[in-house]
Amino acid sequence: MIKSWFIHGIRNGILTTKYPKTLPTTDEIPIKSIPPFGSKDSDWLKGKQICPTNAIEDQEKNVDFGKCIFCRRCSDTGFDFEDQNEMRNIALQAEGLLNIENRDKMHEDFKKKIMTFRKSLHILMIDVGSCNACNLEVLNLSNPYYDLTRLGIFFTNSPKHADVLVVVGALNYAMVEVLKRTYESMPNPKIVISIGACSISGGIFQDTESFVSPIHDVIPVDVTVPGCPPTPIQILEGLLLSMGKNNKQQTAEEKHNPPD
Repeated sequence: MIKSWFIHGIRNGILTTKYPKTLPTTDEIPIKSIPPFGSKDSDWLKGKQICPTNAIEDQEKNVDFGKCIFCRRCSDTGFDFEDQNEMRNIALQAEGLLNIENRDKMHEDFKKKIMTFRKSLHILMIDVGSCNACNLEVLNLSNPYYDLTRLGIFFTNSPKHADVLVVVGALNYAMVEVLKRTYESMPNPKIVISIGACSISGGIFQDTESFVSPIHDVIPVDVTVPGCPPTPIQILEGLLLSMGKNNKQQTAEEKHNPPD
């Protein structure tokens, strides 16, 4: 086994993901990261009772992916985590800007922002109280496989040079003013991306004493990327949205036969 992988590496060198030119593979967005979808056989009331983050709303029969931590407890009540191949490339939600079904419905001010960043994007990540999982997935984008710089996206350590503020973690009291000052220090126009359930809703920490509020209650949020944690491809999709580059149309063959 080791020998075969060694030969594979010699022959092919370092392989970089083909995303966004093609759809993500099952390795890039594994089944565990796909939100559950209820059906007529799903017991929404039992699902709501068993959900630790109140992501299941039985009256509206809706799953709030900004709260879902993919714990799979609801799978015993009829929610499906397995047969989601058609949904692998649909992993992004945006706060008040677009929805999963139609990404063309954006506010005009956001459209103006993304026109500014079509050629390059500098991102600053701030941790306001995370378990470090989302941090690692964001930083994974800089490795040779994802190769963030090939898309004109770069990390920066200064808010003065940042176009996008990537926020991870459940906001705690000690970080509220830090978050505000960081946002205010960024030049206009600027975009805020809320990464992971903790940043979007508080996730598993939403009912604890240390949790203050979702990020969008403190600073304006343009894009949210749900997950616990989201995969690097999902985060990359949010960044590409900020550049107006994630609207590539795949062929029907690609949609039904995504690459391995």
